[in-house]
Formats: sequence, C-alpha cells, structure tokens
Amino acid sequence: MKKAVFFLFFPLALVLCSCTSRIGANEYSVSGTGQVNRALRGTVISVRQVNVESENGAGTLIGAAAGGVAGSTIGSGSTANILGAIGGAVVGGIAGDAAQGALSKQMAYEYVIQLDNGSLVTITQGTDNLLTPGQKCIIIYGNPSRVIPYNGI
Repeated sequence: MKKAVFFLFFPLALVLCSCTSRIGANEYSVSGTGQVNRALRGTVISVRQVNVESENGAGTLIGAAAGGVAGSTIGSGSTANILGAIGGAVVGGIAGDAAQGALSKQMAYEYVIQLDNGSLVTITQGTDNLLTPGQKCIIIYGNPSRVIPYNGI
C-alpha cells in the first residue's frame, strides 16, 4: 500500500512543478500576443534579487488527499482508520504545502525605475534579463508588465 501511495503522490508532485508560472521578460502567453501595450522610457535606479513563490494551494490539497488515503490504512478498526486518515491528511497537507513552496520557488529581480517624466515605478520579473542601475530601459505596461533594455538614443 505504501508503494501505491508513493506512485499516486509522486505524479501529483510533478504536476505541481508544471503549475509554476513563468515570470521572465521573454515569456508571453498566446493571449498576450498581438496586444497593444503602453510603453514608457526610464532609467534603472536600483536592482535587488527576490524570491517568488506560488500561491495556488494545490500542494496542500494534494498532500492532504494523499496523506488521508495513506493514513486510512493504519490500524485494523474503523476508529483507527478514521483517526489515521485525519492525521495523515494533516501531515500530508503540511508536507504538500512545503513541497509546493520548494518546487515553485523562483528567483527574480525587483527593479526601481525612474521614468523620464520623473515618477518612480517598481516591477519584479524573472532573471532572463538583468538590467543594472543607470541603464536606460523601457517599461511595457500589460498583463504582465515587463522591463526591457532600451538601446535607442
């Protein structure tokens, strides 16, 4: 039975990995192509590395379900099975949440940018494009918004 639970839980953990959003400046969804977005020029003021974690809660649900199934096999009476299922669900939910946090964690950069009109904006995005303080850039407003290098004059 333990092997069966493992073979049930492991594919579900892999599904959690695939639920992690891609947050880079070069990542576009199909619905985001062909859209007109507003863009403003600016200068990068500061950059810092940050962690981004998923918030969907699927790891907790999957872990609780797997833990409940595994826990229900404990003992030989119906009371022991029920208590085992409850305990297994709690422990599985905690383990699933921790697994999702570890599997979905991504590094990103938070940029503070002074626009050419003088106002400040911030944006956090993946690590595929690293901009440096003092570098000219363009903020592309959209869903998601992006910051990219500006190579013009």
